[in-house]
Order: sequence, then structure tokens, then C-alpha cells
Amino acid sequence: MGTNASGGREMPRKRKAAPIARSDNALRERIREATFAVLMERGYAGTGTSEIAARAKVSKRELYALFRDKQAILASCIAERAKQMRLPLELPAARDRRSLVAILEGFGTAALRGVSHPTVTAVFRLAVVEAERSPEVARALDTAGHQATRAALTELLSRAQSAGLLGTGDPSAMAARFFALLWGDLRLRLLLRVAAPPTQAEIKRRAQAATEALLALHAGKRR
Repeated sequence: MGTNASGGREMPRKRKAAPIARSDNALRERIREATFAVLMERGYAGTGTSEIAARAKVSKRELYALFRDKQAILASCIAERAKQMRLPLELPAARDRRSLVAILEGFGTAALRGVSHPTVTAVFRLAVVEAERSPEVARALDTAGHQATRAALTELLSRAQSAGLLGTGDPSAMAARFFALLWGDLRLRLLLRVAAPPTQAEIKRRAQAATEALLALHAGKRR
């Protein structure tokens, strides 16, 4: 503590508060949102990191501190969007036929709700448009969404089969059949904009019908 010009003691100066560090998660989300917006406008090939950074209001240095390159941003963006398609991934084991029905219907409801969400449909449209010029869009979507969801269902069906709740057959093929029964031509109609997203009642009906049809095709011991 010193003295001022008049000989009095100076009051201690307050230190400036250190700037609050921005959360990396918040920054990542802003960058993903900006990336998605630019992708919808310009496509993958026409999207550059400079525009993404400007749209997200971050510096390119901040952007590259969180993402290696544009492909990494794309993968993260699609992975976040695809979470709506992947719920729930950790499925409980079925103890009897009743619980298997409940789990399959719940899984089908969550999957169909996710796939028919307008944001997810927009990602699929982007993947279709960019399929030839930028196939990495489709690969990222397939890895983050379809493969993970199908693997979770395949594991559930395999465990149910081991418990005698399903008959013989390839669980992976059963999973593919369940999705075919669940979606029908809905995904195509949504992509073509000739159908509106299904209502909750329609989603529930589809999930119940797909479950009933799958269990009729692959009947096991009733318990």
C-alpha cells in the first residue's frame, strides 16, 4: 500500500476478475449448430471452417483446439443429431415373453420417434444429396446412428434367443426385419416430403405391430 500525492494512503486497487473460461462443451455445441446450419445451406463441399467459425462466433484457433478438421466437426455434428435415433442403446434383458414385448415396443417407439424427427430427416437428406461428392457424410451417419442402433437390438435379440424366448435364426437378420416392419416406406416418404412425421399414436401402433409380427415369425418358448 503506497501514498497518494496529498500524502494520504492509497486504497488497494481491486484486481480485475479473471475472465470466465467458456465451457468446451458449450463451444462444441455452438460449433456443431453452426456447422449444421451451414451444411443445410451450402452442402458439405461448400462448407468451410472459416464460415463455421464466423457463424459460431469463435476463432479458428478455438475451433481447431476442439476439432481436428472439417471431417471431425461433421462426425461430431452427425453423432449428436443421431442420438435421437439411438435411444435406448443399453437395453435390459428380457425375463419372459411379456417383458420382451415391452422392451421391443419401447425400443421401436424410441427408434421411430427419432428417425421421423425433422432434424434427423434433414441429416438424411444431406447424406443423400452429398452421397457421390462427399460420401463421408453418409459414412458418419451410418456409423453414429444405424450401426449402433442395430447392434443394440441384435444383442437384445441374441440374449432373448439364448433364454428361449425366440426361435432359431440370425439375430442380426431378425433386427433388420424388425426395422423393416417398423418403418416400411415411411423414411422414404419423409425424405421426399410426401408424408408428415407420424403422430405419437401412429408411432405406438407401428411399434406394436412390428413387435407382434417379429415374434410371430420367430416364436420361441412362451414363458
